[in-house]
Amino acid sequence: MALLETDAVAVRFGGNVVLDNVSISVEPGRVTGLIGPNGAGKTTLFNIVTGLLAPTHGRVLVDGADVTSLPPYKRAHRGLARTFQRLEPFVSLSVRDNVRVAGQIRNAWRRAGRIDLDKETDRVLELVGLAGVAGRDVAELPTGQARLVELGRALMTGPGVLLLDEPASGQTEQETEAFGRLLRRLASRDGIAICLVEHDVGLVMDVCSMIYVLDYGKVIASGPPEAVRADPAVIDAYLGSAEEGAA
Repeated sequence: MALLETDAVAVRFGGNVVLDNVSISVEPGRVTGLIGPNGAGKTTLFNIVTGLLAPTHGRVLVDGADVTSLPPYKRAHRGLARTFQRLEPFVSLSVRDNVRVAGQIRNAWRRAGRIDLDKETDRVLELVGLAGVAGRDVAELPTGQARLVELGRALMTGPGVLLLDEPASGQTEQETEAFGRLLRRLASRDGIAICLVEHDVGLVMDVCSMIYVLDYGKVIASGPPEAVRADPAVIDAYLGSAEEGAA
């Protein structure tokens, strides 16, 4: 059963249709890709899912429950976590404190099952590969590592659903390979339902078991990587130029 679903979600600003009846499913233990050209509506869909934007019509369901009317913090309480395309670290704090603060917030809203902050912070830092720079100010980090800080913060909330918006942007080739291995581990070992928006086609094809392709706010294709890669509509709208640019 899907942990996250959007059901015929539409967004219109005046006469401008940003999303047009978009339905996707994100299952536990899998990485689901959401790809398409710039302006296709991918980040808008994330904003709908997390409650930053209300749909014109349609529903968002988390673990089968309709959360469309809930504010962002209540969706977070239900296990939604997200990173953003634009980095938003706490630049005055260390790497460790950036991650730890998310655990403090998690403990504040939970009445039961609170975590040991220091132990969980150490575990997450080791998991995402930041244990060696835990004491550094986050402002000193290169972009690739700063994105891992944001991933670590999201993981500290104990998510069931993890939304990642361009997480590999700014990473080196080696960092992206390690990041792909991490995503597969989070899905397969920890059972997290991951939805990945990413322009690195190689990464998407490598880690995703299901891919949705958006173009002009519509889902033009969906399926496993091999089917999506061979779809003429996807090649024409996105993959042709994306793969040529990555070559």
